[in-house]
Amino acid sequence: MTSYPAPAQRLVESMSAAAAADPARTVAFQGAPGCNSHRAALEMLPDCLPLPCFSFEDALDAVKDGRAARAIIPIENSQHGRVADIHFLLPESGLSITGEHFMEIHACLMALGDGPFTSAYSHPQALGQSRFYLRERGIVPLSYADTAGAAAFVAELGDPAIAALAPKIAAELYGLKVIEENVEDAHDNTTRFVLLAQQPLDPAAITGEAITTFVFEVRNIPAALYKALGGFATNGVNMTKLESYQKGASFSATQFFADVIGAPGQPALDRALEELRFFAKDLRILGTYPLERARG
Repeated sequence: MTSYPAPAQRLVESMSAAAAADPARTVAFQGAPGCNSHRAALEMLPDCLPLPCFSFEDALDAVKDGRAARAIIPIENSQHGRVADIHFLLPESGLSITGEHFMEIHACLMALGDGPFTSAYSHPQALGQSRFYLRERGIVPLSYADTAGAAAFVAELGDPAIAALAPKIAAELYGLKVIEENVEDAHDNTTRFVLLAQQPLDPAAITGEAITTFVFEVRNIPAALYKALGGFATNGVNMTKLESYQKGASFSATQFFADVIGAPGQPALDRALEELRFFAKDLRILGTYPLERARG
């Protein structure tokens, strides 16, 4: 599946044409028009030209190729955890994180008919965020590339027994009925997005609190992580996120993705990063950017 359903394709073509005329204002996102990433782009940068891309890789490539100045990518959800593969894609992209945005996620069940429904299409994250709702109603979850694309696909299928989970705007764009709003299992459901660009922000130019995101690798030996992270504790640097994942099939080393409060150039963080470099390898800072929401 490498293309949009016909109802979405028409919107994609018009939005792509507008973006091509002004790349400096363009923000690439993964999904069909009307998806949550589309909403996030407009919330964060109201004057931008959103550019729909079929995959995360396509959205990142649009920035690398100069077709978009920035890309907005979801990286984690309060209910369903991190977005699959994103911790591999961000370091490999060569792009820098220049901002973050938190957005409440509210899904609607939408369809051509009034029900009952046998199944519902949506992005795996959205399906996971509404899994209890779907199970209670005997609706089979079916995976699709993105939420709004699922709505367009259901419109194209023309089967009144098949529904989609998507933002309310998708029903308006693709001619579906909103059967029920706010079907997510937790109503404080929130997704964190990051904004990426070719050039990093200058940490010294950030006013207010900053957050720094980086990845590093440690060997699978006793106390390796303890030693690598000791400098953050002794220097009083608040680490707000630490996730591990395996890179490659050897399982001989573990990769970590971390967020800390602060910016390079601040003595405490500089000392902590220096100690990390001594005990770890492949330390790469993915970006330092303004803190949108206080942690803790």
